[in-house]
Amino acid sequence: MVEKIWFAILIGIGLSIVTVFGDTIVKHSSLQSGFSGWKWLLLGALIYGATAFGWFFVMRKIKLSTLGVLYSVSIVIFLTLVSIFYFKEKINLFEIFGIILALISLGILAKFA
Repeated sequence: MVEKIWFAILIGIGLSIVTVFGDTIVKHSSLQSGFSGWKWLLLGALIYGATAFGWFFVMRKIKLSTLGVLYSVSIVIFLTLVSIFYFKEKINLFEIFGIILALISLGILAKFA
């Protein structure tokens, strides 16, 4: 049973990575002038929609409250990495502190899941 939960958690993290890829495409779309990036926006939306099928199976194994934290923390971490290394954006100490607290909360939830 525990192995199935950890497998679902890993799948959830993978789905979060796919979602971040969709976010990156939407960000590129938003950087286009006017509405010229609409094709990229549509691609990002299709990626978001496709992940719903994966979340359907993950939700069968993980409580929704735990899944919410897993998704939120993984999205924050992966989007922060994309923001820093791909888009060359800067983050401050408060944002770093918030990420650390999010990781601690995931650890607490995983212990009692």
